Amino acid sequence: MDNKKRVFIAGHNGMVGSAIIRQLSKIDKIELITRSRQELDLTNQQAVLEFFQTEKIDQVYLAAAKVGGIVANNTYPADFIYQNLMIQCNIINSAHLADIQQLLFLGSSCIYPKLAEQPMQETALLTGTLEETNEPYAIAKIAGIKLCESYNRQYGRDYRSVMPTNLYGAHDNFHPENSHVIPALIRRFHEAKVNGDKEVVAWGSGKPMREFLYVDDMAAASIHVMNLDKITYDENTEPMLSHINVGTGVDCTIRGLVETVAKVVGFEGEIKFDVTKPDGAPRKLMNVDRLKSLGWEYSVSLEDGLTLAYQWFSDNKDKFRG
Repeated sequence: MDNKKRVFIAGHNGMVGSAIIRQLSKIDKIELITRSRQELDLTNQQAVLEFFQTEKIDQVYLAAAKVGGIVANNTYPADFIYQNLMIQCNIINSAHLADIQQLLFLGSSCIYPKLAEQPMQETALLTGTLEETNEPYAIAKIAGIKLCESYNRQYGRDYRSVMPTNLYGAHDNFHPENSHVIPALIRRFHEAKVNGDKEVVAWGSGKPMREFLYVDDMAAASIHVMNLDKITYDENTEPMLSHINVGTGVDCTIRGLVETVAKVVGFEGEIKFDVTKPDGAPRKLMNVDRLKSLGWEYSVSLEDGLTLAYQWFSDNKDKFRG
């Protein structure tokens, strides 16, 4: 155990954190360090500092966050900005004070302006107005990027940031009101199949384009970026442009997504689109050229990932009643 690298995964029970745990657990020379919310309140500055000062951590994956869909973001904006800022500030500053050199911060594609040119490049950050519905959450995530960059500049730390596209997979949130599009569709089609419904109604026209990444691919990308000896960005070597997009670089229409979920679940009824419901932005796609130049690409196709996600939901659906 003496030679093992002690790696702390903040947010290990969440979708991304649990995927990072699954992958790191396969590596012999790593000792995984986790704390439940009951064991360590990440919004408590003193508790977090004491944890880092006593645990002798070598690496930190900062996957902890308060997350939710549009309804949750609109209903609890103060909670989203306050809790995320506190978690990030406490962990990043305490890691520095405990002389931890390596940290990876996980953000979100919502950091980019609402009308960012597609596909969205890292250089689009802070070039325009954010999407109103999740602005508090996005502001917190932008602050996380800037915290990492600032500790790198002032103290010579190696704190890196990755910005994932829309994620899905095991340990996703399948709540009927608060979930994102893929878990919501999986649950809706599953229940329609079980109930023998003849049709399922999807919101909007089905025309918008969206990008989706299976969560185990996100975990693999995170570990890849964390363990790069040195990150070089060719022409983009500015210390204030350090974050890296993580995605597939491939998108699909919402109609195509809906039809693929129906196929995976085994729903054979009719699918209707309610065009009176909002579509949202016409397209949201990440430019992943920087990540590819650093030697990583996704491996799980959308249909394969949806199959894995539905299998996990089927095995755990009793947890999502109500």
